[in-house]
Amino acid sequence: MITKLVRRYTTWILEPIARFFIRLGLSPNDVTILGLLLISGVAALLALGYLRLAGVLMLIGAGADGVDGTMARMLGRSSRFGAFLDSTLDRYSEAVTLFGLFVYFLRQGNQEALILLYVAIVGSLMVSYTRARAEGVGLECQEGFLTRVERVIVLMIALIVGQVRIGLWLLAILSQLTALQRIYVVWKASKAQEAA
Repeated sequence: MITKLVRRYTTWILEPIARFFIRLGLSPNDVTILGLLLISGVAALLALGYLRLAGVLMLIGAGADGVDGTMARMLGRSSRFGAFLDSTLDRYSEAVTLFGLFVYFLRQGNQEALILLYVAIVGSLMVSYTRARAEGVGLECQEGFLTRVERVIVLMIALIVGQVRIGLWLLAILSQLTALQRIYVVWKASKAQEAA
């Protein structure tokens, strides 16, 4: 739900940026890769302890994530590989961001945060995996309390306002609940399909 709202209300920002990158001769896949490089820089800042600055820069990285899709639509060059690359690098982006936080909290000796990060990473993987496997067996599964956009928003806000502990608890709990929610949705859809 939030994902659709974000896409709807950020079009006016994304389209001029997309046009700029098109004029530079970049492809949507180039921008996807640039987004990962930017997020890797954010992860480095997190590891060094610049949490608020990293949170602000995540806004730019999140914007880049929307620009590549906008470019593909504007150019009429949407492709299966482009969608695959975007989705795959999204997973890397999230993993590298949480790894940056992992390094920071490891240096701090904060065991609670390290455990929460582990649970959040597993939850994030399972949210993506449940959708991919559902689609693999021919079922649609986009529902979820905490899809990728929501996870990015929660982490960004937590970093900017200095409430990382609360953000990690939310990520850890809600990502697991989202994975369970998707399992239930797929179970329900498969039962309905079998009954039909």
